[in-house]
Parts: sequence; C-alpha cells; structure tokens
Amino acid sequence: MILINYSVVKRLFDIVFALLMLIPLIPVCIIISLLILAESKGGIFYRQERIGQYLRPFTLYKFRTMFQNSDDNKLTISMRDPRITKTGYFLRKYKLDELPQIINILSGEMSIVGPRPEVREHVDLFIDDYEKILTVKPGLTDYASLLFANENQILESFPNPHEAYISYIMPKKIKLNKRYVRDISLYTDLKLIAKTFLKLFFIKGYYVKMEYFPS
Repeated sequence: MILINYSVVKRLFDIVFALLMLIPLIPVCIIISLLILAESKGGIFYRQERIGQYLRPFTLYKFRTMFQNSDDNKLTISMRDPRITKTGYFLRKYKLDELPQIINILSGEMSIVGPRPEVREHVDLFIDDYEKILTVKPGLTDYASLLFANENQILESFPNPHEAYISYIMPKKIKLNKRYVRDISLYTDLKLIAKTFLKLFFIKGYYVKMEYFPS
C-alpha cells in the first residue's frame, strides 16, 4: 500500500512540476523552434526509441540539433561533430534539447527524476541490471546526469568513445541508478532537482560531491 501511495504522489508531482516548467518555457520553446527551422531544413523534433519502465519501449522527444538526414542514431560524443547545427551546439551545451521530454512526462512515459533512458542496444547489454532499474520510470535528471555532465569531454579522451561508454561510463551509471531505486523518495527527487538547477543555471563549475558514487 505504501508503494502504491508513493507512485501516485510521484505521478502527481511529475504532472504539477512539468506544468509549472512548461508555462514559463513556452516562449523559450517557440524561439528555439524558430531558430531550428531558420538554420536548417527538417522538423523541430528528433524522435528516438528508448526503453522505459518495465522494459517497455517508448518514443523520446528532443529538439533537433543535427542537420537533416544526419545519422543521429550513432553515439555522438563530440560537441564539434559537423552534423550538429550552430543552434544545436547551444541547445546541447545547456541541455535545452531535452525540454520536449516534458511531453514524455505528461504522457506518463517519464518522470522528472529517474534513470536517464537508454537505447535498446545498451539496455540489452546489461539486461539483468535494467530489469531492476526500470522498475521505476526513466527521468530527466538523476545522480548520473549530475556526475557525468561532462560526459562528452570524458569520452573524447578515449580512442573508441562508443566502446568506452559501454565499458567505462555505463557500469558507473548503473550503480548510480541502482542507488536511486534504493533511495527513491520525494526528498531524493527534490534534492536532485535542486542540484540540477544549480549545476545548469546558477553556479558555474558547480561541483557534485563524489559521495554520490555508491561504495
């Protein structure tokens, strides 16, 4: 009964928080949409299948950051990737390309806080772990989003970024995701939301303590 009550509270929190974010962001989203359309041909949104709660696939929405007909299904780890538009560089830098995921939150496919959704290829590689992790909905932000905010720069130092993501980054993310599932609560969500805002908007170089890594 406690788990059922909490899931209802979390869902209500997601809806209210998403709507509160959406109202002031409407003008921002309109401006972003116009910039995307003015710079390059193609739609406003980029859609990709991700794996959600209970391993169910869903369509993730982002603002399009690449030129039309670019292969955006490949892991992109460099902010200097020639496929990325000028507007796209800015959107990725400040995570503004993630704003359309408010649609996913309102539709019930995602939560404000939860493990970042992965593509099927990556989930299948660690399926035993994700069967446990994805008992909760994926989210906009989590422990790993904070600690790996500079993920692109980390991966650029490896000769094979895709292999490094799987062998180096993902195991750490999985540990952090398991910690979130273990510690899930409204307090945890509020704490992660506050730290995310500090990281993105208020404190340049805001440092997230390594205590977030589970032992």
